[in-house]
Amino acid sequence: MKIKRQKQAKKTISFYKYNFGFREPFQILIDGTFCQAALKNKIQIKEQMPKYLMGEVQLCTTSCALKELETLGKQLYGAKIILQRFQVRKCPHFKEPVSASECLLSMLEETNPHHYFVATQDHTVTTGLKKIPGVPLLYIILNTIVLDKPSQASLDHVQAVQLGELVSPAQQQSIQTLKEEQGIGQKDGERRGKKRKRKQSNPNPLSCLKKKKKGVPTPPLKKTEQEGKRKRSRHKKRKVEAGDGTAAPAAANT
Repeated sequence: MKIKRQKQAKKTISFYKYNFGFREPFQILIDGTFCQAALKNKIQIKEQMPKYLMGEVQLCTTSCALKELETLGKQLYGAKIILQRFQVRKCPHFKEPVSASECLLSMLEETNPHHYFVATQDHTVTTGLKKIPGVPLLYIILNTIVLDKPSQASLDHVQAVQLGELVSPAQQQSIQTLKEEQGIGQKDGERRGKKRKRKQSNPNPLSCLKKKKKGVPTPPLKKTEQEGKRKRSRHKKRKVEAGDGTAAPAAANT
């Protein structure tokens, strides 16, 4: 039974790692009800949680959860001692504390951006977080810690991402990083305020050379009168030679 639960937990963790970007150390958000159940069932949370999740963990809670245990008195004194050992994360209810269930759900926001696991026995919290995609739920049953299967909201979200209807959190983070690198996410005032400094460069040596003066184009040479005369005289000589040739045979015949 233990091996079967371990395999199921490994499969569920892989689902959240691949689809929602969960990474070690896993942040476990714990309330007083979970500590009370662990105390009753003699479960050492610090020792057993890393073994069950097969990785490094950070156990944390909120000031509202601690305040709630203080108001409940001696009945939950042991759970309060256990919860005080964990890290206390800042919540928006520092001045005006609210119930632990309301505080935990507010820490998850709409998409669980900080990748919290939630460890609770509170029915109000479990009902509320199942409506938020990407929230792993831990609870205690039969003296053991159990990681619940992904909720229907998580499965629907993954299906919508695969169909291209939504953008996964990892893709949103990469898009935001690219925007910051290109300065797209900045305001217009910030863009205008940052001007690029031009580097001082030496002048182009070719532009410093003096321009050469263009020479006056030489007119085409005219034919001299003598060459014209020579050509004409040659033409006349040919005609004379031709006339002498025809006259000689005629004289011979006479």
